[in-house]
This record gives sequence, C-alpha cells and structure tokens, in this order.
Amino acid sequence: MNKIEHIGIAVKNLEESNQLFASLFGKPHYKIEEVASEGVKTSFFKSGPNKIELLEATKEDSPIAKFIAKKGEGIHHIAFAVDDIKSEIARLKQEGFTVLNEQPKKGADNKLVAFLHPKTTNGVLIELCQDIK
Repeated sequence: MNKIEHIGIAVKNLEESNQLFASLFGKPHYKIEEVASEGVKTSFFKSGPNKIELLEATKEDSPIAKFIAKKGEGIHHIAFAVDDIKSEIARLKQEGFTVLNEQPKKGADNKLVAFLHPKTTNGVLIELCQDIK
C-alpha cells in the first residue's frame, strides 16, 4: 500500500454536505460522480495532498443507505492507493484478511477498487484503489 488515497464519509444529503465541506476547506468540490452499480453518488474535495469523498445513497438498499441507517453519517472507509490491486488482494488474503471483492470492480474517480471486511481490520472498512490506465 502506497498512501491513503482518500477518506470516505457517508452523508444523507450530498448538496448540503457539499456546502458544509466547501465552507470547511474554503473551496468547492472538484468532482461529482455517480456509481450506479453501487447505488451511490460521490463528491470529491482536496485539502492539500489529501482527498475526501462524500457518499450519498441513490438507492434505499445500497451499502451507503444501510450504513447510514445503522450508524448514521460519518466516516465510512479509508482508501489506500496500490500499484497492483490483484496482487494486493492475493497478499492480504494470504495474511488472513477477508476480502469482500475477489475481483476488483470499477469505482469512482477512475479507480479499480476492492474492500476488506471490517471484522478483520479492527472495525474499519478498508478500500484498495488502483488507477485505471
């Protein structure tokens, strides 16, 4: 794993949260994107070299909707940049982590993504991200 790629925050209302985070960072989001397969609409902010991804559910049965129903708004995941997501998945499985995606899938921000189950990472959902070339 190379670095923290972004921190994902689940929100109920993307428009209101965009305003809040624009005030917090002193600048607007730089991208909004929908990932229909995951039932989520995302918005990205930069603060120095760091990125924050806001996630709003677009379907009632999406993972973000379920997360908010159970835990409320807040930090949803920490994403790490990797060079080779398939080899990283294999390495982490060998280390005993439970991988939620045997094969990476297309995520937001032009990335291939895979997730590690929070039960094997001290309660934190970990996302692996590789740039799509």
